[in-house]
Amino acid sequence: MTFCFDIGGSKIVGAWVDEQGRIEERGRQATPTDDKAAFFRVIEELCPDGGDPVGIAISGVIDPVSGQLSSANIPSVSGLCLAAELQCRLERRVYLVNDADAFALAETRWGAAKGHSSVMAIILGTGVGGALVLNGCLHVGHAGLTGEWGHGPAHALRTGASLPTLACSCGQVGCVDTLGGARGLERLYRHVHGTAENSLRVVADWESGDARASRVIDIWLDIVGGALAAAINIIGPSIVPVGGGLASSQALIEALDKEVCQRSLTRQTSSLLYQTTSGPEQGLAGAACMVQQRSDSVE
Repeated sequence: MTFCFDIGGSKIVGAWVDEQGRIEERGRQATPTDDKAAFFRVIEELCPDGGDPVGIAISGVIDPVSGQLSSANIPSVSGLCLAAELQCRLERRVYLVNDADAFALAETRWGAAKGHSSVMAIILGTGVGGALVLNGCLHVGHAGLTGEWGHGPAHALRTGASLPTLACSCGQVGCVDTLGGARGLERLYRHVHGTAENSLRVVADWESGDARASRVIDIWLDIVGGALAAAINIIGPSIVPVGGGLASSQALIEALDKEVCQRSLTRQTSSLLYQTTSGPEQGLAGAACMVQQRSDSVE
């Protein structure tokens, strides 16, 4: 059993993970996003006694050389070498992994991507994320970046739709991330129709055949499908597990799969994108995978 944390902008979950990826939750608390001392206090309260390694899946980018965390969602610890800090406080080895990377590892070991050598896992949540697992190992690029397919320019070439040019959290403007996630879908709806609508309602209306929602979803598929197809042409994955809030709609993921397969160079004989679930379970399981891989390499 490995003890792990899943840390996001809203909550911290601590749990045991066994060899089959089964989760036994120990507790959860709200994330102290603006109070560093309170953040460390929550971790220390949830972490069990003992000296075994701990895995942590967290929202943010981790520099593979310095270990410094950059997290817009958790400013209380952004900029810290968090793993090193926690190792001193908890007196045990701590392995930190980005939450999208953890999701990819968990899906490769226990999910739909099991047995595949080239996996591109994507998250369509509040924003857009992704990660690569090659031959069972997480691919980590320069400065910790990998699979960030949402940070290129957004285009709607098939539909010819005009798009809003929005500032992205990465510092650029017009990224796919600004229109591809749940908040992006809401921005797109407001841009097209001039009124606000919740992303889940937009998807539900589209599934019911509503013309206004259908127009917005068609543009969304054009934007996201085009960007994803371009990434797939570079990477060549054999499967793309999809998690995040928008993945709760099987019809939406099936439509996105069709869009991607039509626009990628490889002609697929079966679905490339697969709906899955994301959240604490995948983060915790992926963190456990990271602990196992790192522990094996140390040995």
